[in-house]
Amino acid sequence: MNVTETLRAVVSVVRSVAAYVGVSMWVLLFGPIGIVLAVGLRRPGILYLLGRWGVWLGLVTAGIRVEVRGGSLVEHERGSVYCVNHTSNLEPPIIYMALAAIHPHLKIVYKAELRTVIPVLRTAFDIVGFLPIERRNIEQSKQAIERAAVALANGDSFMIFPEGTRSRTGELLPFKKGGFVMAIKAQAPVVPVAISGAGAAMRKGSPFIRPVTVRVEIGRPIPSTGMIVTDRNHLILKTRHALQSQLKSTSVDEG
Repeated sequence: MNVTETLRAVVSVVRSVAAYVGVSMWVLLFGPIGIVLAVGLRRPGILYLLGRWGVWLGLVTAGIRVEVRGGSLVEHERGSVYCVNHTSNLEPPIIYMALAAIHPHLKIVYKAELRTVIPVLRTAFDIVGFLPIERRNIEQSKQAIERAAVALANGDSFMIFPEGTRSRTGELLPFKKGGFVMAIKAQAPVVPVAISGAGAAMRKGSPFIRPVTVRVEIGRPIPSTGMIVTDRNHLILKTRHALQSQLKSTSVDEG
């Protein structure tokens, strides 16, 4: 490693630590305040606003630049399932920002294990209607999907990572079926969202964030109108094909 590379590595470590500290302090300071205001005023949108500011703080501090294409394709007037590829822990907050146009009607299906990490976030997630999934609890998963389908039909949207875990190679892993089942039950469209560059920013197993440009492309909605649950594999194939095509056009150097 030459001097330039060493200097870049040191800067990345410093910026990463600053981002972690800054976001943690933001959550611990403004999380309780936001929860009290959201409950007292019955305005969960306050938590989305505070969340956006916190995410922005973290991304800017870490040196992450985000380019979004296809913003006009966001479904403002109806509930949709935004289906995103997954290579990095940075992707959820980045997509959260990319879909800011539909806050506070954007929900997230997330792993139930995350509820034990930061109690303040757990409470905030519950207030805004994010849904935890216990992967090994089939009955709980089914109930969560049913609740999500009702929320979709009522106009809320969901962000999902159908691979279920991060891909180490960048190649799409097999898709889980739950998100597509809830889309069909609600007769809601699936919107493929390709994100490229996040894997280079934060590699699996590493806590440090490298300053990079991340590209997000929001694709055309894929309708599920007229489909029944047994058509879920067909919907998965259509979504997977669309996402693969988008990834080719948005790809950046992950090295």
